[in-house]
Amino acid sequence: MAIEAGNKAGGHRRIRLGMVGGGQGAFIGAVHRIAFRIDDQFELVAGALASDPARAKASAKELGIAADRAYGSFEEMARSEAARADGIEAVSIVTPNHMHGPVAKAFLEAGIHVICDKPLTTTVAEAEELAALVEKTGKVFVVTHNYAGYPMIRQARAMVASGDLGEIRLVQAEYLQDWLTERLEATGQKQAAWRTDPARSGAGGCIGDIGTHAYHLACFVSGLELDALLAQLSTFVPGRLLDDDVQILLRWKGGAKGMLWASQVAVGNENGLKLRVHGTKGGLEWAQSDPNYLWFTPYGQPKQLLTRGGAGALPDAGRVTRIPSGHPEGYLEGFATIYAEAARAIRAATSGVKPDPAVIYPTVHDGLAGMKFIDAAVRSSAADGAWVRVG
Repeated sequence: MAIEAGNKAGGHRRIRLGMVGGGQGAFIGAVHRIAFRIDDQFELVAGALASDPARAKASAKELGIAADRAYGSFEEMARSEAARADGIEAVSIVTPNHMHGPVAKAFLEAGIHVICDKPLTTTVAEAEELAALVEKTGKVFVVTHNYAGYPMIRQARAMVASGDLGEIRLVQAEYLQDWLTERLEATGQKQAAWRTDPARSGAGGCIGDIGTHAYHLACFVSGLELDALLAQLSTFVPGRLLDDDVQILLRWKGGAKGMLWASQVAVGNENGLKLRVHGTKGGLEWAQSDPNYLWFTPYGQPKQLLTRGGAGALPDAGRVTRIPSGHPEGYLEGFATIYAEAARAIRAATSGVKPDPAVIYPTVHDGLAGMKFIDAAVRSSAADGAWVRVG
């Protein structure tokens, strides 16, 4: 059942990976580096790790990257690595949002596969341009919506697809934090500063940072496509330039309804990601605080607790399970699953074949859908909560 054996099957050499962003003082870069090492599929060999060339090179030295592959800019890195016989095969983009598009474009045009943090870009137009470029180049493009990597989320998706819940009626997602309850960005705190800056974050604050995660999870599990939404984006902290609380009503194509609440000022919450899906035959509930558990309630019957690796676990969950039931898997392993799936897709592309249909990862089209969601929510809120069609 362990994914590790499958990842190492055949004695594959590690995929040569570069990273843009994620240098000294960056949170998410370190998370990505832990994640891609868990299944031993990637080797970090090059980097443009910061916008400041001196800090970029210092960061690379700390990570053991050779001096001649520690670059001062992503443009230099894309150009130089594409020209090397041993150049990188994929790049991991872990910059603030406004750099996702330019960096991804440069590496796609250099013939290099892309693994990119969310949201995809800062505008729908830029996201559409990027999606077209992915189609043109044929390169693998993975968006790291890491929560799609949890085994019990894969279980929930499979149960919905197989009809265990019947026709879906209700989909509710929430992602609650409290770390921006005060104006942390005014203290110079790096993570808060760029996330609340429209020039670097885009038109959405909380909605782009964590609202997109909740939205992608709702789509990923339910299999539904959003038709329209009614949004209220609020900025509770005086002086803040972007939203810090998001409350949205959802209308899914096919008639299902839903709600999404994301907040970074909900005191008492750390990373409270939850999902509920209800259909004509049953309902599912999942919370990241207990990610190895999935509650399933067939209509008219007692609740059933399904556990990762336990009785009733489906192959969809088993193929991304690393350790026996009862030992917790969580955030880092979920991230690692996205990288493991990326490795499978990249190896298949290198061999000129299609990956196994079981290989699932968020694509550039999921990223584009997220940008259309942000855009519609911003427009709806600006229109005092009017219903807005998505896309």
